[in-house]
Amino acid sequence: MINEQIRDREVRVIGQDGEQLGIMSSREAMRLAEEAGLDLVKIAPTAKPPVCKIVDYGKFRYEQTRKEKEAKKKQKTIEVKEIRLSPNIDTNDLNTKVNAARKFLSKGDKVKITLRFRGREMAHMANSKHILDDIAEQLSDIAVIEKAPKVEGRSMTMFLTEKR
Repeated sequence: MINEQIRDREVRVIGQDGEQLGIMSSREAMRLAEEAGLDLVKIAPTAKPPVCKIVDYGKFRYEQTRKEKEAKKKQKTIEVKEIRLSPNIDTNDLNTKVNAARKFLSKGDKVKITLRFRGREMAHMANSKHILDDIAEQLSDIAVIEKAPKVEGRSMTMFLTEKR
């Protein structure tokens, strides 16, 4: 809230140089801001009494958006990498997929392991659950199961995340 939008009876005012001007009526604070040729901006509306600062509003908004952009740059987005398998996978192929999953987990990504069933493989879904269990066991040193194996349509999926 800025200038006339501030409806509080009393506010704590901070000057343009950052010095405390004390608690005063919002009208008086508004007058001080107008004399300085600046805006009165409410920066802490939940405080008792609310805190207002005398600043140039355009410059204040610009600084705020710049800080938000900086904070966004520092965030790390966690990606979900998917590894697809079929139920009749050979042990060496399985080890290759496990090594790929290990690499993704070490980078900090989540891993979705999908076991896809086609045709007659659908009849033996329960027998293939051990493949996902084996992967989870091989990666147990660096990963933990986030979502247990679950059947969804023609596939069985499991999510793994890095141990904290």
